[in-house]
Amino acid sequence: MTSEPVAKKLHTMPKIGTHNGSFHCDEVLACFLLKRLNQYKDAEIIRTRDPSLLATTDIVVDVGGVFDPSIHRYDHHQRTFNESMNSLNPSLPWTTKLSSAGLVYFHFGRTIVAQMLGLSEEDSVTKTIYDKVYENFIQEIDGIDNGIDQFDGEPRYRISTNLSSRVAGLNPKWNEKDVKEMTQFLKAMEMVGAEFTDRINYYKTSWLPARQVVEEAVKGRFDNGQWRIQCVPVSLGSFENRLSIKEEWRGLRDEELVTKSGIPGCVFVHAGGFIGGNKTYDGALEMARACLNTKS
Repeated sequence: MTSEPVAKKLHTMPKIGTHNGSFHCDEVLACFLLKRLNQYKDAEIIRTRDPSLLATTDIVVDVGGVFDPSIHRYDHHQRTFNESMNSLNPSLPWTTKLSSAGLVYFHFGRTIVAQMLGLSEEDSVTKTIYDKVYENFIQEIDGIDNGIDQFDGEPRYRISTNLSSRVAGLNPKWNEKDVKEMTQFLKAMEMVGAEFTDRINYYKTSWLPARQVVEEAVKGRFDNGQWRIQCVPVSLGSFENRLSIKEEWRGLRDEELVTKSGIPGCVFVHAGGFIGGNKTYDGALEMARACLNTKS
């Protein structure tokens, strides 16, 4: 009996390296993202700060003091590091300093999003959702991990229920003797993974279809045969109009309104006198002009 099968198995078992001790949302998410990739889906996560152990891993995130994609090292703690999505790709607008989550997302996120959507990496939908997920999910984690405030000045209150805070809360407490750190790390991975997946699904099944509806509505905004005139209130939130639609038109519809106003295409005027409709742009414009020439 030889050791060759065992050695071969050990050689083919990939390893993801990250630091031990207190864990944070960025490396937890980075590990989750890597395990979405085929080459790392069965990877063992090695949590250590020992350089000799990290050297045995296939990819390292959030530890080691090196950012070099050519050797699969993705740390952001070194003094010389100041990368953002924009600095790595000037066509992207985001300038928030990257954490290990952002670094992994920049280099592998398009592949991960495409796989989750069942689309190619070149598909425009993949790019759109890749961008939205960074802007509205990953960027927050990058900013918090790097200590970057959302805005200048003192906040009126603190938010302590964001994803990064909830991950931090899963670290073993100082007086919990029987809680294993790795067990909690894996719980954190499950939590951030669920939220990442939910965000992808939201953009795919809800946000993107809604966007398409709006786009179609904008494209066909001149084709629906309905135009409106609407009065301007005297102040924001007021029900009093600066000028209301003519009294004698209020509550009338269709032919009765056409006859009364002498304007073709009239559809209705609300009884409150604040809104009316016409089938054409010219008709609506004529209604508005007629109201401007009188006092209600």
